[in-house]
Order: sequence, then C-alpha cells, then structure tokens
Amino acid sequence: MDAEFWHSRWSAKEIGFHQEQGNPLLKAHFSQLALSAGDRVFIPLCGKTKDIAWLLANNYRVVGAELSEIAVKELFAELGVTAQVKPVGKLLHYSASNIDIYLGDIFELNAEILQSVDAIYDRAALVALPFAMRCKYTQLLKDISHHAQQLVICFEYDQSVHDGPPFSVTKKELHDHYEEHYAIACVERIAVAGGLKGQVKAEEVVYLLRPEVDRP
Repeated sequence: MDAEFWHSRWSAKEIGFHQEQGNPLLKAHFSQLALSAGDRVFIPLCGKTKDIAWLLANNYRVVGAELSEIAVKELFAELGVTAQVKPVGKLLHYSASNIDIYLGDIFELNAEILQSVDAIYDRAALVALPFAMRCKYTQLLKDISHHAQQLVICFEYDQSVHDGPPFSVTKKELHDHYEEHYAIACVERIAVAGGLKGQVKAEEVVYLLRPEVDRP
C-alpha cells in the first residue's frame, strides 16, 4: 500500500473511517492516561479527526502527522483557525495555538521535529498499515516518542473475509510490537455493530500501553 492509495481515498471522499462525532472510546478511556491540562498528545495519521477538537477543548495540546493535504486543510478549516505553514525537512509544518500538524510521510518525522509528547493516541494509524509497514511504524513510534504511553484502538476480525484497511491487529501482534518496552492492558473489547463494513464480524479493542523502558 502506497501513498497514492490514501491520496485517492481523500480526493474521492472515500473516508468511511472518519467519524463525524469523534470516537466514543477515546472519551471513555482517555482519563486512564492521567494527563494534565497542557500536556501534549501525538496522533499519528490523524486525518481531520474530530478527536482533535475534543482534545483541544479539554485543554490538551495536539501534534499530528498526516499524509493528505486535503485532510490537513479541512482540519484547520473545521477548527476555524488559520494555520501558519513552513517547511521542516521533507515535511510541511501547519501550526496554530496548541496544535502542530506535520504534512507528509510519517517516516520523515523524527524526535527532534516531533519534540516531547506525553502520550500517543493511535486510533487509525496501526490498523491502516499492512503488516510490513506496521513493524516499521511501531519502531518509529517508540524511537521518536521515547516510549511515551499510548492509547491504541485496534480491530480484530477474520482477514481472509476482508483484507483491509482497516487491517486486523491481534493481541499477539500488538504484544510482539510493544511488550519489550510496555506493560499492555486491554481495557475494552466491543463488537462492531453490523460488522466491519457490513462484511465481517469484528471487534474493536482498546489497549493501554504503559512504558517500562528499564524492564529486563
């Protein structure tokens, strides 16, 4: 899966993954991250998620990474703010009060550009990537965030029936990616109403990842 796939999805408005009311699982479980007002939350492959508006309204700072220029421009328009735009390496940095979005290939993002974050909220990134890219992506996240805690939402389903995206990410796979440096807790597992895209029985699973960097 390449960048052109996602550019075409946004151009054609094929964004069924976008939730107009935001994700209720974020609101249900975000408090478990025990953040304070002013803390900075990283949302990889953020699109124009309404979750950003919710986080800003609750006095958190947001930093995101997104491939689609359409998504980024619509995000700031819907927030009703004008972004300052400047190049940073191979990325474009869109910024306004309490929000920084980096437009371009997420793998061009590094710790120096990202700067300090207090948590990662991954609702649409891990499940959007095929397996080989998920391995590269999870390593990137650990490196650039210095193992920041995470709230991760995955789907589990029979991928022989539907081949994604969103892709199925099992508990075992999540542990393979992260258990070396994190304590992993499943905090909710719910059935997807009507099945995933109406095609396959699926569950949405919420994980809380607590860093244990010094664990032997």
